[in-house]
Amino acid sequence: MLQAGKGSASDHYNAACSWALAGNKNKAFAHLEQAIAKGYLAVAHWQKDTDLSSLHADKRWPKLVDDLKRSVAAIEAKYNQPLKAQLESIYEKDQQIRREFVAAREQHGMESAEVKELGQKMEQIDQENLKQIMPLIETYGWPGKSMVGMHASSAVFLVIQHAPKEVMEKYLPLLREAAAKGEASKNHLAMMEDRVRMNQGLPQLYGSQVQMDSDTKQWVLYKVEDEANLDKRRAEMGLGPIKDYLKSMGVEYTPPTGQPVK
Repeated sequence: MLQAGKGSASDHYNAACSWALAGNKNKAFAHLEQAIAKGYLAVAHWQKDTDLSSLHADKRWPKLVDDLKRSVAAIEAKYNQPLKAQLESIYEKDQQIRREFVAAREQHGMESAEVKELGQKMEQIDQENLKQIMPLIETYGWPGKSMVGMHASSAVFLVIQHAPKEVMEKYLPLLREAAAKGEASKNHLAMMEDRVRMNQGLPQLYGSQVQMDSDTKQWVLYKVEDEANLDKRRAEMGLGPIKDYLKSMGVEYTPPTGQPVK
């Protein structure tokens, strides 16, 4: 259970959504306040997210939205607005094609013509996004929270995460530096660290990567370095327990020998 003051802005926002869906408005509002305090300020997303619909009729909702808008206005006055708008457009392109891909896969199956066509389209969009992102990084460095806001900044992570391995390796040091300064998400760093290590054939550190077992054809956790301390490292990066993370993907976690199941 996420405790007050712990976790990232996204963790608190996701917790709020869970509590709202469970019907506990007090805990939902408490986590939303924590999300605002930690910089989760995507106003449009808050208002459109159906997970929070049950809160809209509560008298606390208008005040919360007003507080959110005031916080956004004060912070965004300092942003590079053209860059922010460009990155948000890239973010939406990256995510929209993936939403379409997942929906087609669930409806038609992985080997369907629809999925293959969308897979090709996704590769094309990824290449187009990368052609935009790389010159921006060369110009601004890693566009971080104070420059464009965390939401727009995450577009840089998404595009690089979906890029060829040599591109990830090139820009990983910049993401490390940005995360150390609080300008980028630590959990984004954890995912890219793991992806790069996996590409190099090394064990991952944070358990963010899975792979298909060639015999069982089931998804399993990719090998982990010092797996006994995996959850400790995950917590340091703002990530929840590995068991819960894998369960959300339908993967059952078997702890190392001698380690208790949490």
